Amino acid sequence: MENGKNESKGKYIWTTKINDKGQIVIPKEAREIFGYKSGDMLLLFGDTDRGIAIGKADDYVKFAETILNKTGANGGGDND
Repeated sequence: MENGKNESKGKYIWTTKINDKGQIVIPKEAREIFGYKSGDMLLLFGDTDRGIAIGKADDYVKFAETILNKTGANGGGDND
């Protein structure tokens, strides 16, 4: 598989380099596919065995809020 999409599985792979400031560039195709825009806050999830995964912080905040609202864990639920 070259940089980009594996058509049969919907999986993607790209290469990038870390510069001397520790920064990376997310390839344009990846930004377009996953909707990353300049100024987006990203979360980096690290696992010493599996590596680093990147996700949009807003997506995880919305996910957490949904869970908290459904469980009443936000302080306003029926758990009092």
